[in-house]
Amino acid sequence: MKTYIGVDLGGTLVRVAKVSASGEILYESKSDSLAQKGPEIVLDNIIKMIKNIPDYKECVGVGLGIPGPVDTVKGIITLATNLKDFTNFPVAKYLEDALGLRVFLDNDANVAGLAEATLGAGKDLPSVYYITQSTGIGGAFVVDGRVISGRTGYAGEVANIVVCESSEKINHLNLGAVENEASGTALVRRAKELVDPEISDAREIFELAREGNEKALFLVDDMARKFALMMANVAHVVDPHIFVLGGGITKAHDMYLDLVREYFKGYVHKGMRGIKIELAQLKEPGIIGAAMLPLSYGL
Repeated sequence: MKTYIGVDLGGTLVRVAKVSASGEILYESKSDSLAQKGPEIVLDNIIKMIKNIPDYKECVGVGLGIPGPVDTVKGIITLATNLKDFTNFPVAKYLEDALGLRVFLDNDANVAGLAEATLGAGKDLPSVYYITQSTGIGGAFVVDGRVISGRTGYAGEVANIVVCESSEKINHLNLGAVENEASGTALVRRAKELVDPEISDAREIFELAREGNEKALFLVDDMARKFALMMANVAHVVDPHIFVLGGGITKAHDMYLDLVREYFKGYVHKGMRGIKIELAQLKEPGIIGAAMLPLSYGL
């Protein structure tokens, strides 16, 4: 039985797992990521964790999911915001030299999308577009079991797609970018202005909407419309077989997913209205998807 090593590296925690080709987690450990201590310390900690995996040398390869855009050819992070001094550091080579195993890198949203495409809601479909809607909004396009990363690692990312006119410059994204209009962070920001300045979590907005609060209902509807517009823009370019939606905001799917589906149908060509829009299925897409990276490259 072929086995793979998956590493889910975040700004707070790092998890390492031994995973079968069918997605079964056979061994797992976790640790503080040490994200602000520099790449050598972070990676040496990961190397130690991997070497503690029983029979780690018998694994076929290592996959690593990292926040931020990744150059999958060079095996480097091109923009590290949560990991100190990681930008352009030779992550894959450093790990390969220490472990004697092939190492593959990709963005954390991409590996989650890969997991859903190969083992989750998109299993057995030729093309899957995965979108995570949480604090921010990320995306991944998977074709025939392989993540499409593009020239510089930004392929599949949707956060900067413009969905409305806006004069408010919020961060580095475009005016009216979907992440600033339809993410959890955006919902809280807009609810503070429109509903209650004490609101601090998107869950509060959905609860108010369930209770019939008109302003909260408006915010949820507006979010769904803008999110659907972004998806329609993507669909007109790549026409995926399915959109798979994950992330913390989808826990309130009963309040807005049907709205997204209806708005989406109104924005796309008639012949595209049959594109599926489904929720993610896997409980551990990050760690499983990372482990699937070597498999996606034919190992």
